[in-house]
Formats: sequence, C-alpha cells, structure tokens
Amino acid sequence: MAAETVTSTERLRRARFAIAAVFCVHGAVTGSFATRIPWIQEHAGVSAGQLGLALAFPALGASLAMPLAGAVSHRFGARTALRGLLALWTLALILPSLAPNIWGLCGALLVYGATAGMSDVAMNALGVETETRLGKSIMSSLHGMWSVGALLGSAAGTVAAHLGGDARLHHLSAALILTALGLVLCQGVLDVRSTPDEEPPPRFSLPPKSALIIGAIGFCGVFAEGASLDWSAVYLRDELGSSAGLAAASTTAFALTMAVARLVGDRVVDRFGAVRTVRTGGAVATLGGLMVVLAPHAAVAMAGFGLIGLGIAVVVPLAFAAAGHSGPNPSQAIAGVATITYTSGLIAPSAIGGIADATSLVVSFGLVTLLAFGLVLGAGVLRTGGRETEPAAPAPAKSAGRVG
Repeated sequence: MAAETVTSTERLRRARFAIAAVFCVHGAVTGSFATRIPWIQEHAGVSAGQLGLALAFPALGASLAMPLAGAVSHRFGARTALRGLLALWTLALILPSLAPNIWGLCGALLVYGATAGMSDVAMNALGVETETRLGKSIMSSLHGMWSVGALLGSAAGTVAAHLGGDARLHHLSAALILTALGLVLCQGVLDVRSTPDEEPPPRFSLPPKSALIIGAIGFCGVFAEGASLDWSAVYLRDELGSSAGLAAASTTAFALTMAVARLVGDRVVDRFGAVRTVRTGGAVATLGGLMVVLAPHAAVAMAGFGLIGLGIAVVVPLAFAAAGHSGPNPSQAIAGVATITYTSGLIAPSAIGGIADATSLVVSFGLVTLLAFGLVLGAGVLRTGGRETEPAAPAPAKSAGRVG
C-alpha cells in the first residue's frame, strides 16, 4: 500500500512538471509570432489599419472555438485531446507568415486563434485537475511558465529578426521543434477520461452563470494587463517625455514582474487563500494605477506599472482555478472564463486608445485603476461552494472521470 502511494505521488509530481512544460510550449508559440509581426505585415503588404483588423481575428477564432474543447476532451480523453490540440496550435504558427495579403492573413490568424483557444482550455482544465489531485495551488506557477515560454519565444524571434531571417523559415523551424516537444510532454500529463454514464458536453453553449461571474474578475485583470503591456511605453513617452529606450524598458519590466509574481504566487495562495490574495493584489494594483496617473516623472510611473503587474499577476490563474471548481463541467466553465478574458484582452488596447483620443492617457489609466479596485470589491466570487477555491484533498472528483 505504501509503495502504491509513493508511486501515485510520483506520478502526480511528474504530471505537474509535464503540464507546466506544456504551458511553456504554448507561450513560446505566442512569443515567436509576436516578434515577427513587422515581417509578416511587410510580406503581406498590409497597412497599419489593416494589420489592426487582422490582429482581432485570433481573439475571434479563440472565442468561437473554445466551447469545442470540452467536447473534444470528452470524446478522446484529456491527454489525447491536449496532444492533438497542442500540435494543431504549434503547427498553426506556420500560417501567418505564409499569408500573401490581408484576406489570407485574416484567415490564417482566425485558425491560429482557434487552435490557441482550444488548446488553452484543454491545458487549463488539466492544470486544474492536477492541482486538485495534488491538494495544493499550482495554477499561478503554470501561468508563470506560460510567461517564461513567451519570453523564450520572444528572445528567439528577436535574434531571428536581428539576423534578418525569413519568418517563414523561422516559424517552420520553431513549429516543428515545439510540436515535437509538445507530443513528448503530453505523454506525462494526467489521462483524464469521462465515465461511461457521463453526458457529453454540448458542442456550443452559453457559458454557465458561475463562469460569467468569475469571468468578470478575469476581465478586470486582463484589461489592466493588456492596457499596461500595450500602452505603458507610450504613456512614458507622451505623458512624461521619456526616451524611447526607457519607455520600452517599462514594458519589459512589467512583463518580467508578472512572470516572476506568477512563478511564486502559489505559495502566497496556499497560505492566504484565493480571495485574500486577489483582494490584496487588487489593492496593490490600485496603488500602482494611482502612481501612474499622478506620476510627476518616469521613475514613479515605472514603479506604478510594476505594482500593477504584481497585483494582477495571479488573477487569471485563480479565475481559471475557480471556474474549474465551480460546477460539474470544468471544461465548459473554463471555456466561458477564457472567452471573457480573451474578449477583455481584445478590447483593452483599443478602448484605452479611444479614451485617450477623446481625453488623455491619464484618464485612460484612471479607468484601469478603477478596474483594479474592482478586484478588491469582487474577489469574493472566487469563493465557490462556500469555500475558497484552493484545491481540495487529492481525490478524484466524479466529474473528472477516470485517470489512466
């Protein structure tokens, strides 16, 4: 019996490392793509306005396809579903650089976003299940590994761009490497299967009410994240007269702050709980927003952006974890939360720009500050079923089916 327990514990430990590495691979695709957008724009011959339109299609594709992830996992089992969906996502990296014009680019990015969204839901559902069986929080560090992957992919893409490499060759090479890695890593994740009497989830359905409520918290966090990532450099340059180099450094610092905070966030969550962690994080992000809005010079604003990143870092991981524990169909709830957060990420940059055109960037980040304060007020929704959304004791839930 003791030997069986050790074996089970070791299997769970390996599953945790495997799903963390899967998150890293997923993030590396995003980082690889983002650094070559200028090359793709030039190759497809699209204007800045056309590029902005095309870049809305990944979120559109993800929102349309995410509800399918639950049905795929139910039909094939979580491990097989993740293996296939992750491979589709890594291979979809090839498509945008092949687009000859705006229509081809929109179509490529629609597929790119659809495969991103489905694999995102599948890996988060498995992350929640692994967290439940381990009996401790891991979702923050999993999303931290996604950020690490994005940074690694960005670094490789930066080198390729600096060397003047053709993005088609770069993305083909990256896609093949990441696909091979993903196939190997998926062998180590939990093999969760539906029970014979379990009803298959609908292919398309509206998000459950619990997902809408939890998604509102995710919306606030992702809006603040998207606004800070896309506009922090512009804010420092236009509002505070910073140099281009210093302004760019603020964006890098914000991304690094979020990655580090996510990697260590699980310890905080395990000690203080999801609700108190998000409530405190919201207060920290609100203070950061006030520092940005009231900043007399660049150093204060950069510190403010750092506090925003620190405060919101664990919001999305905890929203996914709460969704996974909120009802009998984790994949459907996670898909609902993911759709809301993707939508937030889509509208945040344009909303900030629209408000700035009508008023100023200072007013735009006043809105970000208000949404950060919304985390303080709304953190209680992360308490589901009368308890906070920390994992329960490591025992298989009925809805999770069986594990091979």
